[in-house]
Amino acid sequence: MNECSFTPHRGNAHAIDLPYPANPHQQPGLARIMTLQTRALQVPAAPEGRQTDILDAVREAFVEKGFDGASMQDLARAAGMSVGNFYRYFDSKDAIVEALIRHDLTEIERDFAIIIKSENPLATLRETLHQHVLDKRNSADSRLWAEITAVAARKERVAKVLHQLEDDIHRYLLAVFAHVTGTNEAAVGQRYGGHASLIILLVKASSMCSPIQPVRLAELGDLVMRTINHTLDEIETDAAKG
Repeated sequence: MNECSFTPHRGNAHAIDLPYPANPHQQPGLARIMTLQTRALQVPAAPEGRQTDILDAVREAFVEKGFDGASMQDLARAAGMSVGNFYRYFDSKDAIVEALIRHDLTEIERDFAIIIKSENPLATLRETLHQHVLDKRNSADSRLWAEITAVAARKERVAKVLHQLEDDIHRYLLAVFAHVTGTNEAAVGQRYGGHASLIILLVKASSMCSPIQPVRLAELGDLVMRTINHTLDEIETDAAKG
């Protein structure tokens, strides 16, 4: 088994049927972008239980000791496995980090599947971002992603997967924006690409900020969410205009 086992299994996913406008001919290209979004926003099959258990265990080890500080022996011990058996799953720490990123991508895809199927996608997106920015601040997951980002600066293999993750999130955000505003495929990137990039930047930066006083951390989180909400307000205004 290798890290590719953790790639979202799109072939086994359940496609999401997105609602089409009453008269798609009034919005050229919208029907086609909806088809593309349906293919992109699929609910991936859940990874096997043992694989998930291993990744959950090594997450804690990476958070505690860091990428450089945690040896393969430490990671195998955290997973309750012999080193030899552990190497059957992962041949290096790079492979483990890559698998963690791919595993988290499946969770992100599920989030976006729920968002775009909801009655009010922008409201659901706001709630999801609120959870990531405020409820998970200074959490173990945040410290892990700070560690992964640091690793990506040194490891090309990890950087490639991390960049792909961010590209996918950007694409999913644009799919939501196109869906709620009726923007056609050709225009959605030009119109809202900066909005999507700003949201990703704010969420990523806020999740990796170093530990600070609780009051200051709360103030920072609130400011980040106000900025995100203002960005989404612009899209909501466009959606209201039709």
